[in-house]
Amino acid sequence: MNKIVLLICLLVLGYTGYSQRYAIIDTKYILNKIPEYKQAEQKLQQTSDLWQKEIDAKQAALEKLYKDYEAEKVMLSPELQKKREDELYNREKEVRDLQRKRFGYEGDLFKERQKLVKPLQDKVYNAVQKLAVARGYDFILDKSEGITVIFADPKLDKSDDILRDLGVKN
Repeated sequence: MNKIVLLICLLVLGYTGYSQRYAIIDTKYILNKIPEYKQAEQKLQQTSDLWQKEIDAKQAALEKLYKDYEAEKVMLSPELQKKREDELYNREKEVRDLQRKRFGYEGDLFKERQKLVKPLQDKVYNAVQKLAVARGYDFILDKSEGITVIFADPKLDKSDDILRDLGVKN
């Protein structure tokens, strides 16, 4: 889908001549040059690792309970088997729920990323808007996330200009 949109944009450029001005930026490159972004990514990674260890520990405990149950199953009455199976089911559900809560769509990690990274992304977006207005660009393409640019003249890449505008040294 993104390739089709890019192709249409390029075709429109070709048919309208050189009257439209455009630039290409790489937001991933820009963000990676911003020290606050690197710190936010590092904090997110640490938080993610901590939560993953928590989940792994619960998963390991669940696996031990399951192995113990399998070993003892033949000696248990049907009522005790049912009780242990229910306990295993509930523990497994707890692990899945915790995993979803931490890493699922709009989970804790998503919210933490929004809190730490979104303000920086907004800052970059505002700088891009400012550059576009100041230099009279009709549109700016971002080559970092999914839009495939087969060839781009390096002089069109204005990522360093955005970094300068943000006060970040290359």
